[in-house]
Amino acid sequence: MRQWHTASEDELARAEQRSGWRTVRRVSPYLWPEGQTWVKRRVILALAMLVAAKFIAVGVPMIYKMAVDDLSGEGASDLMLGAVGLTVAYGMARLMSVGFQQLRDAIFARVAQRALRRLALETFQHIHRLSMRYHITRKTGGLSRVIERGVKGVEFLLRFLLFSIGPLVLELVLIAGVLFFLFDVWYLAVVTGTIAAYIWFTFKVTEWRVKLRRQMNDQDTDANQKAIDSLLNFETVKYFGAEAREAARYDASMEGYETAALKTSYSLAFLNTGQSFLITSGLVGVMVLAALGVQSGALTVGDFVMVNAYMIQITMPLNFLGTVYREIRQSLVDMGEMFDLLEQPAEVSDKPGAHDLVVSEGRVELDNVEFGYDPERPILQGVSLVVEGGQTVAIVGPSGSGKSTIGRLLFRFYDVGGGALRIDGQDIRDVTQTSLHDAIGVVPQDTVLFNDSIRYNIAYGRDGASEEEIEAAAQAAQIHDFIISLPQGYDTMVGERGLKLSGGEKQRVGIARTLLKNPPILLLDEATSALDTETEQEIKVALNRAAEGRTVLTIAHRLSTIAEADRIIVLEHGQIVEEGTHTDLLARRGRYSQLWARQQAEEEEAA
Repeated sequence: MRQWHTASEDELARAEQRSGWRTVRRVSPYLWPEGQTWVKRRVILALAMLVAAKFIAVGVPMIYKMAVDDLSGEGASDLMLGAVGLTVAYGMARLMSVGFQQLRDAIFARVAQRALRRLALETFQHIHRLSMRYHITRKTGGLSRVIERGVKGVEFLLRFLLFSIGPLVLELVLIAGVLFFLFDVWYLAVVTGTIAAYIWFTFKVTEWRVKLRRQMNDQDTDANQKAIDSLLNFETVKYFGAEAREAARYDASMEGYETAALKTSYSLAFLNTGQSFLITSGLVGVMVLAALGVQSGALTVGDFVMVNAYMIQITMPLNFLGTVYREIRQSLVDMGEMFDLLEQPAEVSDKPGAHDLVVSEGRVELDNVEFGYDPERPILQGVSLVVEGGQTVAIVGPSGSGKSTIGRLLFRFYDVGGGALRIDGQDIRDVTQTSLHDAIGVVPQDTVLFNDSIRYNIAYGRDGASEEEIEAAAQAAQIHDFIISLPQGYDTMVGERGLKLSGGEKQRVGIARTLLKNPPILLLDEATSALDTETEQEIKVALNRAAEGRTVLTIAHRLSTIAEADRIIVLEHGQIVEEGTHTDLLARRGRYSQLWARQQAEEEEAA
């Protein structure tokens, strides 16, 4: 191993140490939560079982010694039940030691599982609070791996923080004390030296192995996210005959994982060999002292056996120490990534004291709104727009003009960079996100479904909806007849992301669940883009019926779908260049008229 480090390595080591202590501080409250007396009682009782087990374990070799001395004629059998009784007592003591340990685990199990559940829930909720910007820049496969490894480390870390380090030190101190008082200082010196050398070697090599393990984790995360990304894009892979290409990408990541895993395995072999050498050296040293003592008559055969038993008893927790330290360091690394995620600030959050949105008319107002996903690339530049309650307003324009961005800002996936966006005079930054989301129904351009039944996906629009309401929404979206024609009807599974349904079927399921939500404001983002002409007309009738008495904001590419809108807004380069009715805009022979003529020509060519 190298004995020097670069400045960057030392800085990384200090950062890891800070991260480790941060993780310990974050996990510790789960062991001693405020206001949960039952958890504290269980922790105290588990510790009591632990201390009892350790004291009994330290006394077991003494009973073993008495039995051996009695059999060799050097004991005082008249004081007890003789060799047989001592042997039975030895067995009972071992059984009690194991029994207390198992009882400790049983008592603590509920504490550990409850902590794991709370932390997993906290992580899950926090991920949903993070902004759209975070999710579109983060790879799902890597994110799921971070969460999986982090949550799995919770129970281990909780258990071993409480039941390994402190108890291990207690057992070693007790055994060292026994050897010092019953024998002499040389025994203590050999044992202490062995323990110190073992701990130093274990910690040094384990720190080295943690870096190797981190590399292996990085390669594992990379391979996993490539696999998930490829599977989510299964159809695209097939379209381009890219199975071999995807396999090569995945294998390249797995090759990196293989290399890192081999280094980890080799370093583990080195660690185990070094630990065995140190432990064996200490064992031989103490046993030589004991053998000399027996030869000189200062010790009995029972003493020799007791020393051997204590050294074996020391060996087990020391080997355990290596494993515990290694696993705790790994858990800290894994959980550190998860706590980094938990400390990721939510870009969009409710203001302190935010009130619920009250929708009376459904009036939507954009007041000089400015926004850009990247500060150097503005999307919307001073857009002002008013949609009166009950109006249907369409937003059209070429790709990249900012049409869909307005929808995302209305739903508050992002906050505006300048200006304000209001609903019935209330700035949406001043109201709770939950109430805002409840007031807006969205039918996106690409409807994504859960890998569950059609019933579940439609019912997702409103929690607790009845079967009659679900079917009514499906009928309004012109998909009920199709559903009941399926062998399993509403219980039909739609597959991953709804891949078992056609594009039009997925879109109609999306429309049905939005109709079931029954919001005062509708946002239709290319809502009929995946439908054929005939179905599109049917859906338009359903949407027109659903729009009665509601404010509707339609984002459209095909101009034929919004010709009946009360007003049409034409966006270009993030600015409103025209607005008016379909007839008025055509009469102006401006930008809208050009877009209309181009689309009509394209449709005629396609026909």
